[in-house]
Amino acid sequence: MEKEITQKELLQMYLSLWNNRGMEEETEAEASLSLRELIRRELLDENSHPRIRKTKEDKLQSGLMRLEASGLNRELKELLSHLYKEIFHSL
Repeated sequence: MEKEITQKELLQMYLSLWNNRGMEEETEAEASLSLRELIRRELLDENSHPRIRKTKEDKLQSGLMRLEASGLNRELKELLSHLYKEIFHSL
């Protein structure tokens, strides 16, 4: 049986995809909310200046491409991909 991945581990894997992104140590519940918020902000391109923001569709595609190109294992890629799509559809 494979080990279940915690929200904290999933958050750390997500952060490993980006340069210069880090967070302070959090509880499991905070990690889940933080991960969802980080992905939401990424999809809405809130880290960019308003004049150069891309559409959420473009950001979803680039996020999924970044995941696919990463060195994460297949299970982590699938979990994060599912989370990206879930959040995308809720926007």
